[in-house]
Amino acid sequence: MAPSRSQLRPRPRPHLRFERRLWTEGKEIICGVDEAGRGPLAGPVVAAAVILPRTKIPKGLNDSKTLSAAAREAMAGEIFARCEVGIGMAEPEEIDRVNILAASLIAMARAVQALPRAPQHALVDGNKSAPLSCSQTALVKGDARCLSIAAASIIAKVTRDRLMVRASERFSGYGFASHKGYPTQAHRDAVARLGPCSIHRRSFAPVKAWYCGGSLPPR
Repeated sequence: MAPSRSQLRPRPRPHLRFERRLWTEGKEIICGVDEAGRGPLAGPVVAAAVILPRTKIPKGLNDSKTLSAAAREAMAGEIFARCEVGIGMAEPEEIDRVNILAASLIAMARAVQALPRAPQHALVDGNKSAPLSCSQTALVKGDARCLSIAAASIIAKVTRDRLMVRASERFSGYGFASHKGYPTQAHRDAVARLGPCSIHRRSFAPVKAWYCGGSLPPR
């Protein structure tokens, strides 16, 4: 069966139109904000904020989900070298206390606060506003539409993946280096066999089920 026209059409890439519009309004310092790690059963949720330069923007910026791990690592090096970057996170205990959505927005605010300069406006991935001191625009699928958010998505993903690889050295047997805490069958089997460790999110259903009955429900 021949591919349809939509399948042959190139995937749209993120652009600078949102940033340029704000620049013309006199807002010089604009950051993109995104997070990684809302779905995993373990580890922190990590957010990044990135201020792109007006010139010499790193080439190849794209939504982190479209890039291989090696490409993300290489791109992260370019972003750290050429852009202003802030990173924030919320640990599992905080996620359990306030819920994952609230924790993600808190992590985003911490990332913005960690920037070398205070932004005048933030372009935030998603449809919720983060608790920021500057004005902001929420963009659904912003990582696929906005270059600043795409850059933040790469930094957030690479940072979190590195943390989970290090966690695998501390907590052996769970396979964190491979699945990064996401609820794969191998991860669920490890929790059923070993029980949760200190970086598991106790409020997430599969982990909560273990605490309630000592076993995981079928997937």
